[in-house]
Amino acid sequence: MALMKGVQLFRDTDGNVAQLHGIGVQRFGDRWYAYGEIKVGGNLFQGVACYSTADFAQWRNEGVVLPVSEQGAIDGPTRIIERPKVLRCPSTGKYVMYLHVDGEDNYSYAHIGTAVADSPTGPFEFLSTFQFRGYESRDIGVFQDEDGTGYILSEDRPHGTHIYRLSDDYLSVVEDVVCLRGTNYSFGYESPILVRRDGVYYWFGSQLTGWDCNDNMYATATDLHGPWSEWRPFTPAGSKTFDSQCDIIVPLDGADQWHATRFLYIGDRWHPKDLGNSELVTLPISIGEGEALLEWHDEWDNGLAG
Repeated sequence: MALMKGVQLFRDTDGNVAQLHGIGVQRFGDRWYAYGEIKVGGNLFQGVACYSTADFAQWRNEGVVLPVSEQGAIDGPTRIIERPKVLRCPSTGKYVMYLHVDGEDNYSYAHIGTAVADSPTGPFEFLSTFQFRGYESRDIGVFQDEDGTGYILSEDRPHGTHIYRLSDDYLSVVEDVVCLRGTNYSFGYESPILVRRDGVYYWFGSQLTGWDCNDNMYATATDLHGPWSEWRPFTPAGSKTFDSQCDIIVPLDGADQWHATRFLYIGDRWHPKDLGNSELVTLPISIGEGEALLEWHDEWDNGLAG
């Protein structure tokens, strides 16, 4: 039994606050690996931290798996680099990290960054940045389908939010699968998440309100190309997603991630003046039959044994 709180500040096994901001999570073997933005010194790039867990209650510090490069480099200490997400490429066996790479203390660059490693705990080698066909890329998410195809979800302020299909080696984009704006909303959704259950895709995202929270939305489809449903909230209207911005939805059970029945929602509760101590909202989310619902629990059992 692993008890979780509705909102909490995770600490690692060393007793330090786990730097899991903008978190990305994947299960490799018998553990989940979580990658987060280090925010102890503000919003500029301080490296990517990695932690592993068997139950989302105890977190082992796996170290800084992507360090800051030298001053003036594209992954240097004056850049804004966010949303670390990792996939394991089936064709190469490499672990590929994707990042939102932006400017020097500004959001003028808007590229996707890539880094690779031979292990989920790195070290990751920063490779390059790119834009597909010149489209801006800000907040990103990743998804691996049952056939091994990889995808990047990418918020593009002028056009909407894209789902891009990755090349066989996962290092470039080969197709702009779909690009959507919101329902009665002129932009796409940032902090995008894609989940599949029983042949239905669920696409989640946050409206563009900066550090302030909003009612996050979701849409569904049986084919990534669409048609997609209208966007609608998955929490009570006006709850502002329980004061959080969606980060990741983790399948908790089942033989694989595409047939799970229980899911964990993780979202950032940002504190702009103290980003390093921003808590995470951690709640069970119900997903199935084309519907998603997130309800508040002060405390709950995630059903995992550490």
